[in-house]
Amino acid sequence: MNETGKKQETAILIGVITKGQNESRSKEYLDELEFLVDTAGALTKKRFVQKLSSPDKRTFVGSGKLEDIKAYIEFEEIDIAVFDDELGASQIRNLEKALECRILDRTNLILDIFAKRAQTAHAKTQVELAQYQYLLPRLTGMWTHLERQRGGIGMRGPGEREIETDRRVIRDRISLLKERLKIIDKQMGTQRSNRGSMVRVALVGYTNVGKSTLMNLLSKSEVFAENKLFATLDTTVRKVVIENLPFLVSDTVGFIRKLPHGLVESFKSTLDEVREADLLLHIVDISHSDFEEQINVVNQTLAEIKAGDKPVMMIFNKIDAFTYIEKEADDLSPETKDNYSLDVWKKTWMSTANAPAIFISATKKTNFQDLKELIYKEVKSIHEIRYPYNNYLY
Repeated sequence: MNETGKKQETAILIGVITKGQNESRSKEYLDELEFLVDTAGALTKKRFVQKLSSPDKRTFVGSGKLEDIKAYIEFEEIDIAVFDDELGASQIRNLEKALECRILDRTNLILDIFAKRAQTAHAKTQVELAQYQYLLPRLTGMWTHLERQRGGIGMRGPGEREIETDRRVIRDRISLLKERLKIIDKQMGTQRSNRGSMVRVALVGYTNVGKSTLMNLLSKSEVFAENKLFATLDTTVRKVVIENLPFLVSDTVGFIRKLPHGLVESFKSTLDEVREADLLLHIVDISHSDFEEQINVVNQTLAEIKAGDKPVMMIFNKIDAFTYIEKEADDLSPETKDNYSLDVWKKTWMSTANAPAIFISATKKTNFQDLKELIYKEVKSIHEIRYPYNNYLY
């Protein structure tokens, strides 16, 4: 049973190993997909992976693997088959016909989580627009024209009303939502301009790295924080004072691999907090086995939203959860990153990168005072350049 008293939905995950996505990377993606499924409220029962030169254009996986998946779904009475890549309309139609269960791809799952997390009218509008943009080209393959949809994961938002199967109606709705977001963007731009002349700092990072926890520490406020993906959708802005220096800190939506492009477009006003910031605090979960890849994803996303040239401070969080495999004294095998201790990591590219870096635990407040001093130093230098005649503050 789930938190609402209803039977918890069950899911299987389907991924592929290709030339561009080896076995290790495929496992990492499926680990993340399982976390997404858990965040959405379902229970993952099994994974299916197939080696292919590229995903099958008709059914994503080959016919033999599809038969194995179908047999398992029927025997275990699985509710949802979740695919780790975006599916086209014909693939969805073919898979629903073959597997006779609900079909979700990674993008649809992320959109569903966003719909569940959206609290304000602003966030709901942004998510609804992204959902419609995803739905429009897939109408002919969405669960037999949607007439069998009765709620559940992947069914929140636009898919629940029959009228939305009309392409013209959906296009009109998309136009309306875009106009509504233009008004919201303008209002939020005015709000940002009315915040005065204080230096603006934005927390950025992969989803679930501890941004909101750090926000609570810095601002002594209670921003919602949870060990789930995309706990924060709406941007929260707080005034922070370190010593005698006030500045603004904003907590923004977390990034993720294969983030749907429609979400990036829809969340323009939210991401403007990042674009217009004077300093970015890039939070990294150093306890995550693939944190370097997560750093790359964040950097790529920042570049996509034209914020890649901002001053950045690297904050390596969750050092309390960091573990490594210590080699035996007589082990002559080559050193791998799994064997790197925290001290070894600190001596790698982290210490030679241009950006200032610090290692902390937000939950344990480890090195928190050092972090505050480093932030103060960075914000002060920006303030001195912008307001050279106000340095009496220091």
